[in-house]
Amino acid sequence: MSDGTQSAIPTDRRLLAANGRVAADALKGEVAADRFVAGQVRRVGVPVADLLRDPGGTRDRQLLMGARITLFETRDGWAFVQADADGYVGYVAEDALVADHPVTHRVAARATHLYEAPSIKAPERATLSLGTIVAVSGADGAFARTEAGYIPSVHLEAIDTVHADPVAVAERLLGTPYLWGGNSAQGIDCSGLVQIGCHFAGLDCPGDSDLQEAAFAPFRTQDAPRRGDILFWRGHVAWVSAPDTILHANAHHMAVAYEGLDAAVARIAAQGDGSVTSHVRLQLEVSHDP
Repeated sequence: MSDGTQSAIPTDRRLLAANGRVAADALKGEVAADRFVAGQVRRVGVPVADLLRDPGGTRDRQLLMGARITLFETRDGWAFVQADADGYVGYVAEDALVADHPVTHRVAARATHLYEAPSIKAPERATLSLGTIVAVSGADGAFARTEAGYIPSVHLEAIDTVHADPVAVAERLLGTPYLWGGNSAQGIDCSGLVQIGCHFAGLDCPGDSDLQEAAFAPFRTQDAPRRGDILFWRGHVAWVSAPDTILHANAHHMAVAYEGLDAAVARIAAQGDGSVTSHVRLQLEVSHDP
């Protein structure tokens, strides 16, 4: 997903931790604000939290349980925050946040259940998406114990696990409904699908497709497409899953789907969105701090 904004970092409003009333200390002398603060570290405490452009406004992105954020202001039930993983700024419901705490694992399956007790027959408290971050305190049989409940251990992996194939991670979300600004197994968009693959591969990755294209510009290639490459169009991005196939969350299929590369290029051009603007081949040695 991209909203078309092409502002240069750090003045891009999606990455600028300032709203007129408050701004990050690091922006002193750069922006006008009533006060400057260091911010407080918090984590998301609900399965999925919408990150909104304005309080009660349009969804820009989503944050999963366990995501670490910096909180700059709370007002009228809304929290002005910046996501640590990609620097995205916006508003989340104040009651979606909890105190910072150590984390140990993340959900590695497409989705899993959070149970009240360590039993498949126990009532489930929530559904957790691929990429959800949790703190495991122990094991009860086949279940990992967390403060919020019990999760099947087979669905978790150590948070510092690095995957060699980001496309294989993205493929776990095959069939997931398309959702503008989505970042979960309940709904995801094109840039969300690229970001989660990158993060599991240990790569830093912005949240929106235009930011991704700008960040990955040093990795452009003229070589023939191969698995793991990324293709950009105006307002769209896709993984290359095979030399002649892409994997993308898209509004044509309204889902995460495979599509023939040539057919996709022709279809996207025919609908007025132009040709491929960048072909990127990433280096997988870049680290990512969860």
